Amino acid sequence: MNVFVPRSILGALTGVVLWMSLSHQSAAWAGEEVLLKIDTGDTAWLLISSALVLCMTLPGLALFYGGLVRSKNALGTIMHTMVILCLISLLWVICGYSLAFGPDIGGLIGGLEWIGLQGVGLEPSPTYASTVPHQVFVVFQLMFAAITVALITGSFAERMKFKALLLFAALWSLLVYAPLAHWVWGGGWLARLGALDFAGGAVVHISSGFGALVCAVMLGKRKGFGVEPMPPHNLPMTVLGAGLLWFGWFGFNAGSALGANGVAAAAFIATHTAASAGALSWMVAEWIHRGKPTVLGVASGVIAGLATVTPGAGFIGPISALIIGLVAGALCYAAVVWKMRLGYDDSLDVVGIHGVGGVTGVLATGLFASIGSQGLFFGNPGQFGIQVVLALVTLAFSVLGTYLILKILDMTVGLRVSDQEEEIGLDLSQHDERAYS
Repeated sequence: MNVFVPRSILGALTGVVLWMSLSHQSAAWAGEEVLLKIDTGDTAWLLISSALVLCMTLPGLALFYGGLVRSKNALGTIMHTMVILCLISLLWVICGYSLAFGPDIGGLIGGLEWIGLQGVGLEPSPTYASTVPHQVFVVFQLMFAAITVALITGSFAERMKFKALLLFAALWSLLVYAPLAHWVWGGGWLARLGALDFAGGAVVHISSGFGALVCAVMLGKRKGFGVEPMPPHNLPMTVLGAGLLWFGWFGFNAGSALGANGVAAAAFIATHTAASAGALSWMVAEWIHRGKPTVLGVASGVIAGLATVTPGAGFIGPISALIIGLVAGALCYAAVVWKMRLGYDDSLDVVGIHGVGGVTGVLATGLFASIGSQGLFFGNPGQFGIQVVLALVTLAFSVLGTYLILKILDMTVGLRVSDQEEEIGLDLSQHDERAYS
């Protein structure tokens, strides 16, 4: 019997109950092994989705961030995304996956039974009752782990030492991302509480967004911030990156259904609807506030809509996605405007888009969920309270974990390049090359 089990643990339990009711229950209750069958359609969709999420990171995020910085930092910024993708990929295979999704230890972390992917083969994982080979699930989750760390780099663009970046990425992935992924997706305590996070509003966006806030504050402002102009050096590059992020996000969200099915279809249309609404909402807010709409504003609104709909993508209908997107565009624009008033230098607006968008999306899921699980507007007010807990716990854990990691690195290798290196730019000072001759 082929079954689809959604990413949320509540959805997973529902799928298991359905499977048991349609299978030979006597065998199951007698303790006999019931093997899940691999579905080729589900497998093909998850493989494609994994490649789509890879596309989000490289080239999508690399181009999006690379175009937003000054030309002297373009290659250094792109390098951050590239090297993080490679580094986190290896860490995930060695121990990251086992920590995040290995057999549960007290609801807090996964065990090391799957270290080096030992015991992770080509049969479906019995833990997640999926219909795809276990290794396909591993590589899909790998792409999430990589892009989450890469998102943070936008907050300290143009001023962090490359050595410090490598150490920060490795430590943050293992000490912050892996536990959060386990709590929400790996059978940990938040999953047992009933928290809903379909594709990473908390695990990816809140964690990276508020980790980015700590990075921006602890590294301090760029030289000349607020005094001299620091416009993006290549907006067409940024728009190209935004388009690739949008394209890849269908794998990010619809792929999180873990199968080619109706939930994937619902997540697909919710993703596109929210992105479009977020773009127009940001554009209108900026038009009213500044007098003219900008290309960068529309591109940022797309990303805001995508980030905000992510936690509820598989749980909501199209109209709910439209409302979430409209709120996301205007709210994230306001958060970016307030950045200057609050006085922190989040270079590429990670906090305003991913942090604020992630919190908004997680809470909105508690209101609008109607597919598989119900939110407040569909008769289950308790779900909203659970989502509040999810948002607050993720925010607090990310802030504390990021602070401790940065503090240790600052006392050992140092975080920031020298004033002279910053003036020269990361391309030359860290990598001895130029983006443009």
